[in-house]
Amino acid sequence: MTTTTTPATTPVRRVELIHDFVCARSYLGFTRLVRALRRHEEEGGGPVDLVLRPYRVRPGAPAEAEPLFEVHKRDKGEEAARAIRADRTLGAADGLRVRFDRALFTSTFAAHLLRARAVAQGRGVAMTERLFRAYFTDGLHLSDPEVLARLAEDVGVATEGTEDAALLRAELARTRDLGSETGPVYRFGDSTVLAEDQPEEALLAALG
Repeated sequence: MTTTTTPATTPVRRVELIHDFVCARSYLGFTRLVRALRRHEEEGGGPVDLVLRPYRVRPGAPAEAEPLFEVHKRDKGEEAARAIRADRTLGAADGLRVRFDRALFTSTFAAHLLRARAVAQGRGVAMTERLFRAYFTDGLHLSDPEVLARLAEDVGVATEGTEDAALLRAELARTRDLGSETGPVYRFGDSTVLAEDQPEEALLAALG
């Protein structure tokens, strides 16, 4: 399984995952897709190019951290926000610990920029998993440079060098109409498109 941030130019099987790090269903979808890709290769399905494409649920979100509960209270009302904050079921069957009570909502631009650096160093999948876990399990602030530096160290991503923010903005502009505010979007090389909650078996089948 190779990982890139732009469509592959060689004739290998390809799947694109369009997601944001503050989307819980994207965390679940990413986890299932990685498992499906490993099963696909273990069962002799051949190489697959996994393209991780950035998307922002709230492009205008500030870099300052705000408890997710407060965001949900404004958007959905206090009763619904309390129910979401107390929920421990999402992702549990897949081995994930999603803690809505800890999540700090923020802009994910810097996190996507870090992931681009990780992809260039061959650690895109590991960095993606760590960023999801940092947000949903650890309650870390994904716009804080010190937090991102620690997460990069956790995964073994070198912090030297610079990333082109303009390239990321251009990619976000391309995915603006391809992604979803309510879950991940999967685009397979044969033009199959899946979205929202998908079981691992459905993703494995779509890989061919």
